[in-house]
Amino acid sequence: MIWYVLAVVLGLALIGAVAALIITERRARPPKPVAASAAVVNREALDVVNAGLRRLTGECLRSGRSLPDLYAVVYSEERLAVLLAGAEEAAPAPWTAEADGERWTISPDDLHRPGPEGEPALPYTLTVTVGLDGPDRVLIDLSRAVGPVSVTGPDEEVRGLVRAIVAEALAGPVGALAEVTLVGSLGDGRLLSGDEARTSRLHHAATLEEAFSGASAGTGAPEPGSDVTQIFRLIEGSSRIAVQGEAPHLFVVDASQLPRREGALAGLRRGDALLVLGEAPTGWRWRAGADGSLDTGPLGLEITRHAGRLA
Repeated sequence: MIWYVLAVVLGLALIGAVAALIITERRARPPKPVAASAAVVNREALDVVNAGLRRLTGECLRSGRSLPDLYAVVYSEERLAVLLAGAEEAAPAPWTAEADGERWTISPDDLHRPGPEGEPALPYTLTVTVGLDGPDRVLIDLSRAVGPVSVTGPDEEVRGLVRAIVAEALAGPVGALAEVTLVGSLGDGRLLSGDEARTSRLHHAATLEEAFSGASAGTGAPEPGSDVTQIFRLIEGSSRIAVQGEAPHLFVVDASQLPRREGALAGLRRGDALLVLGEAPTGWRWRAGADGSLDTGPLGLEITRHAGRLA
């Protein structure tokens, strides 16, 4: 009987110890933030992203490997991640491959350690912030779209998002080499009003045809690539342009001034991007909500607060 009582007492003591350990562990583990910190929202986040992309190009150039076919970047204070259209399970150090090679991550602390810095991240120059997914900042490489990137929704939300994208491409460190052309009515001075409107990399054109001819002669849409995942069939092609080449170009036009004739977009070079305010017949179709959210369509990236709402 004594042994039975002793066993019960020891069992209860063990249960209590385990419960205390679980409670202590839960208290010691901080909950995941539901909102982005100032370090993620402010411009300093772009410096981290730029350093990460430069480090990535440097590591690839040093090892003689192709640049990864990334279409998006996700940044939190704890880590920087690049999302790949084609899975690559062998990531160059200090990057780590996750999700079967469709995501490479790196700690921001590793960006301060010695390593090849690389050239300015030219292949990813049109990687711009589209908004926040809870605590994370999400950037998308607009040049990965085959065809236009169209944004629909309430006019105020659409213009706010496009204004933020263009301003970041012109004034942010990632897009330091990007050229931007505002087409037609968007060149009336109302879309941009800050210092970014005075840069020599901002151009204006009366028509999209004039804008294309003002840039270098195009080679048309990119050829479909073979190393893309099934879910991203609209991200076919390759953004692996030369690190030292012509700077990517972003063209911005209102849907009412988008030419509809066949072949009108043939002047869009590989590595360039076309952003349309309103509905476009092809390409990536995004929708901004009245609540500040953004539906990224085929990309499937959740945006709870789009870039136009970050200011």
